[in-house]
Formats: sequence, structure tokens, C-alpha cells
Amino acid sequence: MLACLPGVAAVLALVLCAIGVDGRGGRAPSPVVARPSPSHPSHQAPRPPIVPRSRWLAGDGRSQPPARYDDQVAAVFIHHTDSPNGYDCADAPRIIRYLYAGQTGTREWDDIGYNFLVDRCGTIYEGRAGGVDRPVTGAHTQGFNHRTAGIAALGTFTAGVPVPQAMTDAIAALVAWKLGLSDSDPRGSVRLTSSNSRSRYAAGTTVLLPTLAGHSDGYMTSCPGAALAERLPAIRELAARLQGRS
Repeated sequence: MLACLPGVAAVLALVLCAIGVDGRGGRAPSPVVARPSPSHPSHQAPRPPIVPRSRWLAGDGRSQPPARYDDQVAAVFIHHTDSPNGYDCADAPRIIRYLYAGQTGTREWDDIGYNFLVDRCGTIYEGRAGGVDRPVTGAHTQGFNHRTAGIAALGTFTAGVPVPQAMTDAIAALVAWKLGLSDSDPRGSVRLTSSNSRSRYAAGTTVLLPTLAGHSDGYMTSCPGAALAERLPAIRELAARLQGRS
């Protein structure tokens, strides 16, 4: 169990890493030209187990507009939630519920911004509504919500903080599967167009970003934390192997 349950101040802390995300990410038109996904991607990885959002919502769902979709997920952004690390994994649904409450309450978003969340035991949770196997437009990286997915690691991973192997292995499996649906190499790069000048790049600017990127690649932030950012190269390599790439 957590040493103490989050109160109002903790709810605000849980959304600190959300600074630089766009709660309206699913409502704007896509800034990129849609390209059809391959009918039969050649580097598909197995879908890992994903806990449905109904498990953490616990009947607390709020009214929200229908999900918006892009043509495919061409890149993934990695985040951390800036919340305590020493939680019991059985409490992960409660922590996600506080994140949801902060983003839909304090920030007045229509849903949680992240498409997926991963706890320190390697359990993957569905985040934003719309279907885990579909290219749901998230609200996780301001300026780059289109054609991307956001994965949040539950915890704070600043310099020197250990990142659980179970967590990074689960992230790699999720990335391999999700990017495999568009036959995207996790070690590669992709051209994306910024939709918001509050990102690192002025609206309308097309930039080359890693296919598996950290939040800080798209926005001026320290997220996903120096320790987790250091693990991204290894996560890319494992995800590529899971896709069957040499």
C-alpha cells in the first residue's frame, strides 16, 4: 500500500508531468497527410496483456465526446507521471484514477491524456478511451498528439532513480506491438508536423523525431525523467527484436 493516500496536493503533483500535454488533442484536425497503414505489416509483434480502463475507472467515468482517430500510430512518446515510486502494484488502479481525476477535474480535459500506463510490476493499463488496437488521438504531447501514442510510466524517474526492469520490458512489448501495426521500426525516425507553437516547434513545422521518443523530444520538459530517458535506447532495441527485426 502507499505510505499515504494522495490528497488534493498529491492530485496536482500527479499531473505535473502533464504540463506540455494538450487536453484538446483529440479535437483538432490532423496536421499531417494521412497515409494508409499496410494491410499486412511484416513486423508485427504479439499484443501484450492490457488491463481495460473499466478496471481502474471503477464506475467513475465522466461524460466525454466520442474518441477521435488518426490513420495510424507512427510514433510513441514515453512519459512518467511524477508520482511516488514505492507503491504496491495493487494500488496502481487507484493511482491512475487520481491522474484521471486531476486531468478531467483540475485541468478540465475530457479524458485522461495517455493512451496507456505501465506500473512498476510491468502491468499495462488502457488509458484514453477509444480502443487499444485503434490509432486513438491522445492528449499527451502538446503539438504532437496526432499519429502518436502516449505511454506513461507510473512513478518519478529523475537522475539516479532505478527504473524497474519489469516496467521497461512491458513498455518494450507494448511499443513493439503498437508500432508493429504500422510496420514502424522502434529504432527509426518519423516526420511529424507540430500543431501547436507551445511545443518545441512552431505550429506547422515538420520535424524528424525518434519513432520511440521521450516527452522532452516534443516539448520543453524534463519528462520522462533522466533515468527513464537513459533506458530508451535499450527499450528501442528490445522492441525491435520483439518485432523480429535483426
